[in-house]
Amino acid sequence: MKKKNKKIDRRDFLKTVGAAGIGSAFASAGCAPETSDPNDPNVAEESQKPKFPQVPRRNLGKTGVKVSCLSLGHSLNQTVLKTALDWGVNYWDTSLIATGGNSELEIGKFLKKNPQTRKNLFLVTKESESKNAADLEKCLQTSLQRMNTTYIDLYIGVYIMSDPARLTDEVKQWAKSAKERKLIRFFGFTAHSNIAQCLTAAAKLDWIDAIMTRYNFRSVHEPKINAAVEACHKTGIGIVAMKTQAATIQTEEDKKLTEHFLKRGFTNGQAKIKAVLEDKRISSACVSMSSVALLTTNIAAILDKTKLTREDFDVLAQYAAQTCSGYCAGCSHICNPALPDMPYVSDIMRYLMYYNSYGEHQHAKELFAQIPGNVRNRLLTTDYSLAEARCPQHLPINKLIAEAVSKMS
Repeated sequence: MKKKNKKIDRRDFLKTVGAAGIGSAFASAGCAPETSDPNDPNVAEESQKPKFPQVPRRNLGKTGVKVSCLSLGHSLNQTVLKTALDWGVNYWDTSLIATGGNSELEIGKFLKKNPQTRKNLFLVTKESESKNAADLEKCLQTSLQRMNTTYIDLYIGVYIMSDPARLTDEVKQWAKSAKERKLIRFFGFTAHSNIAQCLTAAAKLDWIDAIMTRYNFRSVHEPKINAAVEACHKTGIGIVAMKTQAATIQTEEDKKLTEHFLKRGFTNGQAKIKAVLEDKRISSACVSMSSVALLTTNIAAILDKTKLTREDFDVLAQYAAQTCSGYCAGCSHICNPALPDMPYVSDIMRYLMYYNSYGEHQHAKELFAQIPGNVRNRLLTTDYSLAEARCPQHLPINKLIAEAVSKMS
């Protein structure tokens, strides 16, 4: 009976925070901080203690730094930023181009109003299409100015890497210089496609501190990616998982998945984050959280100690198999050779996922607009049948490209 009541309490807690916010849930449970007597000599000491339970932290590889196991993806909401910090979500991720640069600007506004919080944050931002060290320097200086900070904790100096050849000696020397000038503390890259190749190559280097990579409940079934993650883990490279929701472009199986996890007391999103963090090699799960409700719902899942069962993982595996034809795995090393004059298929599939599954319509359109005009003009007249035949996910590429043009042009 005691175990049953505990489970009901957990479900009520998750349900409450999802609807009203985690602060309200704790206040209603009698856990809100009490007003202190200003004459009490212990007030100063108590004021330094966190007012709310803190999201657990994990080591970021061999950097010697601990980061929150839940990371805040680019946000434009000052209240979300404050709430994240209140609950110990100290890893804030953004980029030079996220929401047209407004994400960095919002962090800058926050730090201008709250300069004392900088020491509690682990700021991460990314370059944009840099071709040499001069480009990297320009990107970094722009980010520093926008965010009102003198240094970046983790600088993603190779953004959306799909080819390890981008990890040049010039980039290495620039990263070393930026560290010596105390402009950045650590250096890394993001991997959206050709993940196994990129991570395997990084594991053989001695100057990559951390990697943000697509990693989710689908990835655990991919031997090559698992082996690459393990190689990085052994060499002390911090791994931050992104795209944890692994949303499909089109699926009819989500209802079954939702029903299963609601019975367990979780939403789909909560379960997928917990599945990623079951892997202790992962330092943090980076999730875009545009509202306090979404942020606190995910925090609740992190704070909840219930582990996913073998059945839960089986359900996720079954869902992954049933929806693979609607999910682009980012294996551009397969589709690009099939379409040498159209090396953007994997990117377009990702933009379409942003549009359909994440509701990030403007962001998806901005990314789509960056494809060269002469390429965009040929999207509807290109034959994608060879790429479709080679696609391990069996994506209907012709149909999806047409949908992308219709929605994002």
